[in-house]
Amino acid sequence: MNTLQLTGAILFAIALVHTFSTKLFHSLARRHPRHAGLFHLLGEVEVVFGFWAFVLVLAMALLASGAEAIGYVESRQYTEPLFVFVVMVIAASRPVLDAVRDLLAMLARLAPVRTEVALCWLGLALVPLGGSLITEPAAMTLAALMLAPQVFRPGIPEWMKYGALGVLFVNVSIGGTLTAYAAPPVLMVAGTWGWDSAFMASTFGWRAALAVIFNATLITLLLRRHLEPGKVVEDVRMPWLVSAVHLALLAGVVLLAHHPVLFIGLFLLFLGYTQAYPKHQSPLILKEGLLVGFFLAGLVVLGGMQQWWLQPLVSSLEPTALFFGALALTAITDNAALTYLGSLIEGLSDHAKYMLVAGAVGGGGLTVIANAPNPAGAALLREGFDEGSIGMGGLFLGALGPTCVAALLFLI
Repeated sequence: MNTLQLTGAILFAIALVHTFSTKLFHSLARRHPRHAGLFHLLGEVEVVFGFWAFVLVLAMALLASGAEAIGYVESRQYTEPLFVFVVMVIAASRPVLDAVRDLLAMLARLAPVRTEVALCWLGLALVPLGGSLITEPAAMTLAALMLAPQVFRPGIPEWMKYGALGVLFVNVSIGGTLTAYAAPPVLMVAGTWGWDSAFMASTFGWRAALAVIFNATLITLLLRRHLEPGKVVEDVRMPWLVSAVHLALLAGVVLLAHHPVLFIGLFLLFLGYTQAYPKHQSPLILKEGLLVGFFLAGLVVLGGMQQWWLQPLVSSLEPTALFFGALALTAITDNAALTYLGSLIEGLSDHAKYMLVAGAVGGGGLTVIANAPNPAGAALLREGFDEGSIGMGGLFLGALGPTCVAALLFLI
């Protein structure tokens, strides 16, 4: 451990405390209206890690040199933040969202329960499992926008909202494990360890599917009395060609997820297309997407300074202890970063590899920083909570039950 590593660890710890204290800044904004703008800014969860990443870069420049600080920042990989931003904006576009709504509405009408109850269940179960095909960030975006007018609105008890949010975050985290490319923590190890989609489906997928269905069913039963028919989004007419172009661009971005130059090019083409046919569009969520990208980029910068203590800790644990250690560590660090560090450890047994990834994805709903798509969900749903802010303590408690269900099935 050197001075820079210690500084990085301290700032990372401060950022974690800040993440759990965002509601405090909103309270300070009310007490001190003169500086309300600053306090509201610091109270945005998506700003936290980006802000402290800048503090880290400044500290590195002062303790070492400006060239070393710039060199460190430029050595980080920002493909994931860029991808999440792009896929979030395209997936939330009106033609894509309407296509998903039409599909879910058709399935809901076939269900033997009230349509609004079926839609809630589909948003919490089918869409997260669909993340194995369209990637977890896209699934999170679609599910959040589908559930917002139904579940995350005034009139729903606050504790139920946190319960639904916890189920959504956990289900998205484990729902992407049916394939080898959709979940970031799986993607980090799949190539190194030779895991393909057939292996993921037979080893992780069926367990994840059972947990997703159980979690979604339980919270839907609790919510059913509060779901109003008027909150169900009606079918809309969208030209099939417009929907096809948007879906094709989304598919192209997903297929090129590891090639930022190409998927950014597709995104620019998407922006041009939305300007060419504005009557079929609603405002793009560029602000929300940029904030989420800023959050994840900050996590990349701060997280890169934690390898010196995370990797020895992970490598020292036995398989069962590794599972629970990964489950706990995921709450305070991105689960993809955790599995990436595990992929660097030589000599891990197959059992230990399974336990590491199972713990990482199982704990992916406990906090906003635990899984890359979580900030996207938080950005889209926070207005439905008191004071327009999601309390990290409430999220942790809401996700605790679904996490235990996932952990139990992964341990079987």
